Amino acid sequence: MDLKKIKYSILDLAYIAQGNSIYKTLKHSLDLAIHAEKWGYERFWLAEHHNMVNIASSATAVLVGYIAGGTQKIRVGSGGVMLPNHSSLVVAEQFGTLETLYPGRIDLGIGRAPGTDAQTARALGRNPHIINAQFPHQISELQTYFSKENRKEGVRAIPGEGLEIPIYILGSSTDSAWLAAQLGLPYAFAGHFAPDHMAEAFNIYREHYKPSQDFPHPYVIAAINVVAAPTDEEADYLATTLFQAFLNLIRNDRKPSLPPVEDMDALWSPIEAMQVRRMLSSSLIGGESTIEKKLQHFLSVCPIDEIMVVSHIYDHQERLRSYEIFKNMISR
Repeated sequence: MDLKKIKYSILDLAYIAQGNSIYKTLKHSLDLAIHAEKWGYERFWLAEHHNMVNIASSATAVLVGYIAGGTQKIRVGSGGVMLPNHSSLVVAEQFGTLETLYPGRIDLGIGRAPGTDAQTARALGRNPHIINAQFPHQISELQTYFSKENRKEGVRAIPGEGLEIPIYILGSSTDSAWLAAQLGLPYAFAGHFAPDHMAEAFNIYREHYKPSQDFPHPYVIAAINVVAAPTDEEADYLATTLFQAFLNLIRNDRKPSLPPVEDMDALWSPIEAMQVRRMLSSSLIGGESTIEKKLQHFLSVCPIDEIMVVSHIYDHQERLRSYEIFKNMISR
């Protein structure tokens, strides 16, 4: 497949590296976005998470404004806002404000997961018994608040009303694929941590897609991990930061991102190694030629319209280099 036929974007979780302040982490996110714009990436999304000492993107709409304000043309958005954590009206107002300030550059990706643990989900005011029914209703509310027709109603999103803000459905299971297809909205899958059902979800979405006025054709985005370096050996070494993060995830041991290590076998058990590698089975790790071969194989199995790259690398300069190597490979 011609790799230039699809789009390439970045998903940033604002990972906090061990020894870094949150302030420095957020400055690094902006620096990455500035470089991404220069390298020709399509969009830069930030993900909502809460109560995590290794992720600084909890106030997602605020960060979207920070990144959009520090760049010139790259699209910026949420990947995503976890809609049941919020009032639909407030989200419409927030993203309406962002689109007003940065016209034609704002995306609204939405999901239904809490982005945290059960205790924190309760602190966010979520009601797990109504979320499955509430989520589609909230999407409909958002679409209504953004519509010009809503100007005659008693509750209006100001700013937001009449603005063209694309809504993307995010998911990590086949449930979200059915919903995105039914609503005729673009669909992004979290293959960077839940790749098991990604191909199945995309097939469901495409086969059952109902064209909408704004999106007459299905559109799929796959978020995948990429660790690129000048050599395979160096990429494998840098990727141990990613492996450690997922090892800590399955151990429920939250901590900032850790430096790379020489030997992962000294840290995980064989069962843990198998679990982590399964969760990262769609990851692209290696030098340029290795990454290209893996990407071609991935696209042959899972045809998509856009890849959203996640590079969880400890050192900021190495992370920048990974994104640059990957984009240069596509562009040559």
